[in-house]
Amino acid sequence: MQQIEEIITGSVVGAMHSLYGRTCSPEQIQLQKTRREFEGDVTLVVFPLLKISRKSPEQTALDIGEHLVRNHTEIKHYNIIKGFLNMVIQDNYYLNYLNRIIPDASYGIQAGPDTGNLSPAGNQQPETIMVEYSSPNTNKPLHLGHIRNNLLGYSVCNILRATGKRVIKTNLVNDRGIHICKSMLTWLRYGKGETPETSGKKGDHLVGEYYVRFEQEYRSQVSELIAGGYSQEDAEKNAPVILEAQEMLRKWEAGDPEILNLWKTMNEWVYEGFNETYRKLGVDFDKIYYESETWLQGKKMVLDGLGKKQFFQHPDGSVWVDLRPEGLDEKVLLRSDGTSVYITQDMGTAQLRQEQYNPDKMIYVVGNEQNYHFKVLSIILHKLGFPWAESLHHLSYGMVELPEGRMKSREGVVVDADDLIGEMIQTARDMSRELGKLDGLKESEKENICKIIGMGALKYYILKVDPVKNMTFNPRESIDFDGNTGSFIQYTYTRIRSVFRKAEELGISKPGFVSGQIALNQKEKNLLQLVHEFPAVIADAAQTYNPSLIANFTYELVKEYNQFYHDFSILKEKNKDKRNLRLLLSEVVARVIRNSMGLLGIEMPERM
Repeated sequence: MQQIEEIITGSVVGAMHSLYGRTCSPEQIQLQKTRREFEGDVTLVVFPLLKISRKSPEQTALDIGEHLVRNHTEIKHYNIIKGFLNMVIQDNYYLNYLNRIIPDASYGIQAGPDTGNLSPAGNQQPETIMVEYSSPNTNKPLHLGHIRNNLLGYSVCNILRATGKRVIKTNLVNDRGIHICKSMLTWLRYGKGETPETSGKKGDHLVGEYYVRFEQEYRSQVSELIAGGYSQEDAEKNAPVILEAQEMLRKWEAGDPEILNLWKTMNEWVYEGFNETYRKLGVDFDKIYYESETWLQGKKMVLDGLGKKQFFQHPDGSVWVDLRPEGLDEKVLLRSDGTSVYITQDMGTAQLRQEQYNPDKMIYVVGNEQNYHFKVLSIILHKLGFPWAESLHHLSYGMVELPEGRMKSREGVVVDADDLIGEMIQTARDMSRELGKLDGLKESEKENICKIIGMGALKYYILKVDPVKNMTFNPRESIDFDGNTGSFIQYTYTRIRSVFRKAEELGISKPGFVSGQIALNQKEKNLLQLVHEFPAVIADAAQTYNPSLIANFTYELVKEYNQFYHDFSILKEKNKDKRNLRLLLSEVVARVIRNSMGLLGIEMPERM
């Protein structure tokens, strides 16, 4: 379906040739939404075209404006403000557009191919994008930072797929290394055989408690060593508990059966806990990788690079890469005891993914504290001669803090994901009860709606913030039936649904189309223009990996609808054509709200 911007762009390209005998490309045409203080719907920025016209901005705008009005019935008239050509679009264009999209229940969504049956490596159409998100460590439960990661990754996948891309949702579980050895060691010392079943705790919570206990004991030993005359650095290296954890890691890498058995058991506890949290969040994955299955591949790549002189070895046996020519520093790839580091494992995972699925692009959804890590990863893979190293993209996002400051996992000072989800749903229950919004419904219906409201509030509050920005999460602000919140958007949706329930009670049937001869008032036109923008907003969000564009667009749409709803009658409108327009306008606005929020993983209740 050709949009008005495409029509104008093509016409301006033609105008430049017709008026001035010279060609220009569509990329030179700059269109934007007309600013509210000026009359118009679409504005052409004339300045980039002056080298072609060789005239003043005002004269160039006048020439082009006259050409467009003569050749396109969609353009009603225009005005010129310096180098800006503001065009007023005919009402009929928007009314005809409305009629064309009415049958399209998935308006704005160009669904990509199903990834249920993942194909092996090979050339694929359309573009295949693999997105890694979540990537938890198996030594602690998911927390608020993980919630932002999961919601951001999942929504980016939805948005990319809505533009026709083939998307593979993937998770890399950090299931090995010193962190899990810390939890294992502490459990062996103090666990007394405790399990999730005997303790009544989720497995990830149980393992996380032992990780925190390890850190407490480690800090205590470091303090004792410093008091005994050690330097801070030497104390941290020689604390008995860290030496024991390092020895456990060496045994794990050597295949010690007793250590491996405990590792498998404790990780299974954690996986069950993770899966329960993922279900609550409504996120999933097409493919899960485990570092325990990819680290050897990465280690082999390092040794191959060492043999080819791309890396070098220190006298202590550790293997390094020299990144000083790239403006960085030296980076360790294998420790002196032969154990691998995070980047070694990421190297192996990246190569394995390319061999299996040959994605056109690999997106890593990881916090901005890992910017250096992913820059180094790309450079190393490029040094090793992999052409696909250029296709790696780090979707770097800001940290989530609390009103009282930053979270600290090692100290157990975090907002647990499960606790936060439960708190959000309980807050929705309390507010709904206070406002009496769910009176008269069955308890099962109330509970389902409260879950939708609570989770919608959480997801929207996280996703409305540009990913690159740090954010402060305040649960008390996230559930509010006014303002830029998920609850306000959900309430507007249910308001529209109630209009149609009332129409049915009055015997008013939903029309199939609207007359193209109706004059639009400004509120109706504003709504149609926003609906018209929706596909372009999705395309922009997909290109920039930025779900906040969709979230804030939807907020603007519902604000505009609520003003329209307040100012104009729908069902009591006496002019039947006008009433039909407003009903259909309400229908497509509700559809856009549902589809846009669906891209963010947010459900819409039918009533609130």
